[in-house]
Amino acid sequence: MAEFTITINGKKQTLDVDPTTPLLWVLRDHLKMVGTKYGCGIAQCGACTVHFNGSAVRSCQLPISSAAGNEITTIEGLSENGDHPVQKAWLEHDVPQCGYCQAGQIMSASALLKKNPSPSDEEIENAMNGNICRCGTYTRIKAAIKTASDSQIA
Repeated sequence: MAEFTITINGKKQTLDVDPTTPLLWVLRDHLKMVGTKYGCGIAQCGACTVHFNGSAVRSCQLPISSAAGNEITTIEGLSENGDHPVQKAWLEHDVPQCGYCQAGQIMSASALLKKNPSPSDEEIENAMNGNICRCGTYTRIKAAIKTASDSQIA
């Protein structure tokens, strides 16, 4: 066990955990933040996506020892009221079906738009590649990202 301090959603957190514990399990088990989902455990599905210093990363493979001292944003920290442009566009396009992948999808999309406010279709597809939606809502996901992009507030 070791003590780590990380900033999650703008708030410093100090935790005493095994250095190899994935950030996903720190969030879910230690901090009771369950918006970030476990999907595959091998960084292939995107359900566990969070922002790491502004970039989309898979938290299931990021050890807490690597996250220490960095800024982490989870779906809970994206906006206080669910009014982030991507979240609003998600609702406008009726993206969620089962909803399981949505936190990861939204976190990947918002990271893309922060870096590239007007992505092309190809750039959206590349950024979202690896975020798996078992319900197959990819067309609506892309449309929602375009809508959020058009809002120019993302």
